[in-house]
Amino acid sequence: MTILRFLTLAALLATTSLRAESSAEQKVLEAIKSPDLSVVHLWAPWCSNCQAELRSGGWLKTVKDNPQVKFYFVSIWNNGEDGRAMLQKFQIADQPNVAILADPGPRKGDNKIKQFAGMPLSWIPTTWIYKGGDLRYALNYGEVRFDVLQQFLEDSKSEWSHKGEPSIASP
Repeated sequence: MTILRFLTLAALLATTSLRAESSAEQKVLEAIKSPDLSVVHLWAPWCSNCQAELRSGGWLKTVKDNPQVKFYFVSIWNNGEDGRAMLQKFQIADQPNVAILADPGPRKGDNKIKQFAGMPLSWIPTTWIYKGGDLRYALNYGEVRFDVLQQFLEDSKSEWSHKGEPSIASP
């Protein structure tokens, strides 16, 4: 009986570690530690909201207007396909500050990933902005307004602190 429990536990741990070992996820986890800005965009070619973002030209403009920012387009819920052909169609794939990755997880069912890089994931497109390993902004539910994304990028560049400011005293 003890051996059966041990084997069951070993199987569960193996399954968990396989999920944690996604190459795309590992690359993103390493990349977001950079002191520079990193944008992680989770998307899929079949997603109509993701397609609308690409058609608008907003991603191409944002990528070109921010050459110092590294953009990670991570295709998820797409059975391991990276969507490169669609990103090439919209001239994003060949930009020097773009990396294209794919999570191998299934698109549907109970095994569909529900978190990526330690963040909850329930919708695509999802866009996160990181600086120095810190999450600065998370846009988790739908299409990006690119003027807002640009403002978030600008805000993320600044180093701000509330140290030394007077506190608000209770009346």
